[in-house]
Amino acid sequence: MTLADLNLVRPELILAVGALLLLLVGAFRGKGGPVFDLAAMLVLAVAGAAAVTGDQGRAFAGGVVVDNLSTFAKVAIYAASALAIPLGGGWLRARGDDKFEFAILVLLAALGMGMMVSAGDLISLYIGIELHSLALYVLAAFRRDDAKSSEAGLKYFVLGALSSGLLLYGASLIYGFAGSTHFDVIAASVQGQAHTGVLFGLIFLISGLAFKVSAAPFHMWTPDVYEGAPTPVVGFFAGAPKLAAMVLLARALSEGFGAAIGQWQQVIVVIALLSVFVGAFAGLAQKNLKRLWAYSSIANIGYALLGLAAGGESGMQAMLMFMVLYLIDVTGFFACLSALRRDGKPMETIDDMAGLFRERPGLALAITAFSLSALGLPPFSGFFAKFFVFKAALGAGLVWPAVLGLVGSVVAAFYYLRLIKVMWFDPAPGAVEKPPATAMAIALTAALFAFPVVLIALAWLEPLALAASAAFG
Repeated sequence: MTLADLNLVRPELILAVGALLLLLVGAFRGKGGPVFDLAAMLVLAVAGAAAVTGDQGRAFAGGVVVDNLSTFAKVAIYAASALAIPLGGGWLRARGDDKFEFAILVLLAALGMGMMVSAGDLISLYIGIELHSLALYVLAAFRRDDAKSSEAGLKYFVLGALSSGLLLYGASLIYGFAGSTHFDVIAASVQGQAHTGVLFGLIFLISGLAFKVSAAPFHMWTPDVYEGAPTPVVGFFAGAPKLAAMVLLARALSEGFGAAIGQWQQVIVVIALLSVFVGAFAGLAQKNLKRLWAYSSIANIGYALLGLAAGGESGMQAMLMFMVLYLIDVTGFFACLSALRRDGKPMETIDDMAGLFRERPGLALAITAFSLSALGLPPFSGFFAKFFVFKAALGAGLVWPAVLGLVGSVVAAFYYLRLIKVMWFDPAPGAVEKPPATAMAIALTAALFAFPVVLIALAWLEPLALAASAAFG
């Protein structure tokens, strides 16, 4: 370890030191509060600035990679984490659950996700995954007195351990047959004809990472965990960790197994299409909005995987743009959901949304924008996200997967449009309480990007995603 190595991991050091200092402060104070949340957000902002202004290269004998891709992903992850802190902290304090550990767990999850997107070998890959996963397990069960929250944390932990086992078994096979854990050495070993043992290991590795992004058929944890976990935590789950896992999967496949694309591309296509259709058809039967958006996230991960399967620079760019735009949509939707209460109860079912437009037109418009964007209807942001994915898939010759993905999008339109119909046209069963200012601000700001204002955002997002994916051409 040298000073040059430490310089390249400044964002991670800032998050680690910041989390430890805040842990000491919180232990003495015994509670959190808005100022504590603000301090945690400041740590994330400083880490983001360090990521943007820092040097690029490889640290710790190639185990950590700092490049345009990792910087792009870290900035998006830190921004989503910074929004999750005041949203979740305010939501918990409103329920008399003011614990300082929430902000620290988000910081530790962001630290793990930063390590994931900079992973240069199988060891750093696993360390990053486990660090962020352990924090997420606790966040899912954060409300210890809530049976559903405890159940969500337990299910997430048990199934997460299963995925870790799959991932480690795959990594051990790859190491045994390739002779190294470093992606560049693995890439050299699969040039020409990959060993069968390496390919078996790759399948297990993909299976473990597919669990982290809740891709079918490894999605079984998602609906139950989404339903039981605190609403702001679900908004955090559904965005940043999936972006980190997708970038990690893309880096592992492109840098370590780029020469074997003919072997893994078909696996990714099958997982992508399974995700699209499981998410589309299973979502039709859902009444609970958190479960509904769990299946929506499964379907949307399918589209991101379709972009990844296209390979090359265009496929990477499409995946990055899709995930960032989806991150905005899902964060905004769950900000809306966390702000909504009627008669002292949270509004978490489709029927609860009846008459919302007459009661809270701003939130109803925002949810409408997020729903239509997730559907992929023009001119909302989700349309452009899917456009780039389908364009990359067609460019790679994946015509039938692109057509089937479009069919799945049409099927999923039913549950998005049903929600909009209930909000706009059904009679309200009671008055909606005044939403918290923080949740309203986050929801309406995110809605601006889901509305056609995203055309302006695309002017800077597209070249950034292109620069991040340039190394994978």
